[in-house]
Amino acid sequence: MIEAVLFDFGGVITSSPFEAFAAFEVREGLPADFIRTVNSTNPDTNAWAQLERSDVTIEEFDAAFAAESAALGHEVRGADVLGLLSGRVRPEMVTAVRRCSEHLKVACLTNNFSGPTSPQANTDGADPGPANPTDPAMDPAVAEAMGLFDTIVESRVVGVRKPDPRFYTLACEMVGVAPQAAVFLDDLGINLKPARAMGMTTIKVTDPAQALAELEQVVGFPIR
Repeated sequence: MIEAVLFDFGGVITSSPFEAFAAFEVREGLPADFIRTVNSTNPDTNAWAQLERSDVTIEEFDAAFAAESAALGHEVRGADVLGLLSGRVRPEMVTAVRRCSEHLKVACLTNNFSGPTSPQANTDGADPGPANPTDPAMDPAVAEAMGLFDTIVESRVVGVRKPDPRFYTLACEMVGVAPQAAVFLDDLGINLKPARAMGMTTIKVTDPAQALAELEQVVGFPIR
């Protein structure tokens, strides 16, 4: 029996920034999917991974990302990438969180980073949620969504990030649920694979409507 629903933030509760990445790449004359390529190169140790574990500051990330992208043929400042992370809150997902919370535990599992409040987004191997969910300057729509969760598991706080299996073990402990009693929604297959291996039911969010239909089947009550 499902006891908890675990939601990724960027790319699930909010739209993905891939369109912004693509527009930036066209504008700057970069190869298609170049930013995602940088983010997926050495994904456990690169600048993005270090930022989400709070191992580097935003200023250090800016320089490190520039060096990594330059090594791949085109220098892009990390600060420019962070400026592309705006995502639109999906009202239908917020409604789903609210309705799930009436029957089950609900939690947000997000890779994010310490720094000024910024919009949340999802990139290959990373899905930063709000930089600081407790910041009063947060977008009201984001604040409303974050306020619905019983538990928020942030990579910047716990020092480990998806898809590291330790993140999911810690998340289950924080939520107080066995993996077999949880369903997890994420838009990245790489993040779902270790959760599924632990015994969680997983749903890949490509089309939000389809994902919500799948979630209704899993939890057994309407969420839309």
